[in-house]
Amino acid sequence: MTQSNVMDLDKRRSAATSDEEARNPGMALALDWIDEIRVNRSAAERRVTTLAGRRTVKKQWQAAWLLKAVSCMDLTTLAGDDTEGRVRRLCAKALQPVRPDLLEALGADKLNLTVGAVCVYHAFIKTAGDALEGSAVPVAAVSTGFPAGQSPFETKLKEIELSIADGAGEIDIVVSRRHVLTADWRALYDEVKAFRQACGPAHLKVIIATGELGSIGKVAKASMVSMMAGADFVKTSTGMESVNATLPVSLVMMRAIRDYHERAGHKVGFKPAGGISNAKTALQYLILLKEELGDDWLTPKLFRFGASRLLGDIERQLEHFATGRYSAANRHPMG
Repeated sequence: MTQSNVMDLDKRRSAATSDEEARNPGMALALDWIDEIRVNRSAAERRVTTLAGRRTVKKQWQAAWLLKAVSCMDLTTLAGDDTEGRVRRLCAKALQPVRPDLLEALGADKLNLTVGAVCVYHAFIKTAGDALEGSAVPVAAVSTGFPAGQSPFETKLKEIELSIADGAGEIDIVVSRRHVLTADWRALYDEVKAFRQACGPAHLKVIIATGELGSIGKVAKASMVSMMAGADFVKTSTGMESVNATLPVSLVMMRAIRDYHERAGHKVGFKPAGGISNAKTALQYLILLKEELGDDWLTPKLFRFGASRLLGDIERQLEHFATGRYSAANRHPMG
């Protein structure tokens, strides 16, 4: 793969438009717009079922797409046994996500490749910030009673404020599912809007927990309400529900993003999370994103994978392309 093949992979911080100008400011809640939303679940499932057979990438093109996937990854650790040492090791991996010898073999050693962000619990924001100091990789913190979202509202706002004070540049919040399940769109809008205001300059990723909303139509409506309230990203899942990111719900959310952009004029990012653990699946998400939203969304500014295991498999696939051999997973440690 030549340098010209891969230089387009890492444009994430070179756009002329500033982050603040690009942010979604939100809009007034338009309940008539929400009421108009209809989703044909069978059609969505048919659409994604044909994806693997219609769109494939091979050889050097596959390697280039996988490098793109790495740059769009929120490298995540959200375990009960997390330690400062684990977080520091994860941050080191975030700054050097692919082994230097593999990047050199791919002709991609000049890309300065990093992941999109490191995602941790509040307790480890300062640890991650210290480990990432001097880089452009932000710290993302999960907040507002993650993962269930059942904390008192005032506690949720305080949690956001504390995370920003500790240095988080992105906040992944969870909505109160009851607002969606009861179709109380005003309550959902007011909640997300308050979270956005509490975030200040930090970017807000709204997790709508698609596997717990009861219907795919509510996924679309919850996504739209969150964008009206000022979400910078809409995100599928915490990764801890029984059903996490799937291609059908991702299609529905992407089309909500497209509709919002066409009608409100603002671009909102998308983050699938939970269960995306192999390179083949990651490629399907990238292809679907390109087909539904276009090349503008193929950047960490507007697309992220929430992942803890995905990077290891991508690195194995890149080694196979570079050497013709698959390697053991222990050759690609996360930290």
